[in-house]
Amino acid sequence: MPCYSLDGLTPVVHPSAFVHPTAVLIGDVIVGPGCYVGPLASLRGDFGRIVLEEGANLQDTCVMHGFPDSDTVVERHGHIGHGAVIHGCRIGADALIGMNAVVMDRASIGARSFVSASAFVKAGFVCEPQSLVMGTPASVKRLLGDEEVAWKQAATREYQLLAQRCRESLVECQPLSAPEPGRRHVWSSALRPKAERQP
Repeated sequence: MPCYSLDGLTPVVHPSAFVHPTAVLIGDVIVGPGCYVGPLASLRGDFGRIVLEEGANLQDTCVMHGFPDSDTVVERHGHIGHGAVIHGCRIGADALIGMNAVVMDRASIGARSFVSASAFVKAGFVCEPQSLVMGTPASVKRLLGDEEVAWKQAATREYQLLAQRCRESLVECQPLSAPEPGRRHVWSSALRPKAERQP
């Protein structure tokens, strides 16, 4: 992966994490145990510190950055959807940030909360745990039920497994010119049809 030390600060990646080879890490970046960082993600610790805590995932084309002297933190099991921008804010434990959402400086998203896809969370916004946050600008619409949170937790576990799968079997290769006969599907462990699961 492109990884750059800046002002004597070198990014840190736990051995059990997976960072895609096309993701970029700069300066004061800390990627914790079991994390997944997707293709083309940018983690720029050139002003403030960037932290992914244990089991968090940062998906394709996401950006984490902050103003000087700020920390941008995704707490344990946080789930950041494709294309989201996380800037100088704190994402609580087990929270989900939807695809293409933007969360601005000094915002604090409560634990187990969901920020909807394409939402814009203004600077300084704060919500209590288990909130559903939607809109542009975003506001709290209601509290989430335990079943909704359980759904999110299952999806996050899949990304934790994906980090392991990628560490074990992702290799650069040349594409085939046509699909092989009987080409199998890739099914996640939880979503694989029962008939196709290994005993």
